[in-house]
Amino acid sequence: MAGRMVVGSAALAGLVRPASAPDPAGGHRLLPVAPELTGLLPNRGLRRGSTIAVATGQPPRRSGGTSLVLALLAEASRAGSWCAVVGVPTFGAGAAAELGIALDRLALVPHPGPEWATVIAALIDGVDVVVTAVPTAVSASVANRLAARARQRGSVLVPYGQWDGADVTLQVVRGAWEGLGQGRGRLRRREVTVSARGRGAAARPKEIKVWLPGDGLTRVIPRSAPAAVSVTGRSTAGRLRPVGPAPTGPSRRAALTLVGPT
Repeated sequence: MAGRMVVGSAALAGLVRPASAPDPAGGHRLLPVAPELTGLLPNRGLRRGSTIAVATGQPPRRSGGTSLVLALLAEASRAGSWCAVVGVPTFGAGAAAELGIALDRLALVPHPGPEWATVIAALIDGVDVVVTAVPTAVSASVANRLAARARQRGSVLVPYGQWDGADVTLQVVRGAWEGLGQGRGRLRRREVTVSARGRGAAARPKEIKVWLPGDGLTRVIPRSAPAAVSVTGRSTAGRLRPVGPAPTGPSRRAALTLVGPT
């Protein structure tokens, strides 16, 4: 797949629109999500300027958060929004494409290095939805500053990991795989229970059950659905995980991969 690599956070300026530029989504304050997920969000979509955190379970790579993040991005991307994923070197672009995410409008920063906050701030200035794995040590002041910047610029910030003060925090609290029979078969989809909690209009906790992935993107599980078989395994949708302290040496400089035609 064709793509290009831009090194250094300063180079991001040439790949994002200025804050004063016209809104590529037509100035709409709400970005769409899959219909099955609308009940979890107070505005039934991704409100520009909001922070929607996706909490991780234990262990993070088996928590189901990966599929939830991809499902959150899919409809906005299909509608024309630009998305970015930061700090996730194992991000599965193929899985993202299968769920409807447009790779020619997807920016990847696998290794932001010690300039993580600077990279996030630069992307917030010009990208509609910014997903970031949360480093192990993020001060409250840095988190508040990035959330405030998202509110000012009209971007949606989606931290993946521990993030205090989000408008809404989503988490997969239970999950079971479907597809295996009596000793044979293939994992096909996962029944997950997603919880939502937050502040203001999202203060009242909510829970829904959906298939991730499901028919199309996701769908609500009917009460009469057959019981799914619970097995231990990894999601084929790739993995998202919080990253540790940034490496030192030559890899200290941020790298941005723009996936899609050059």
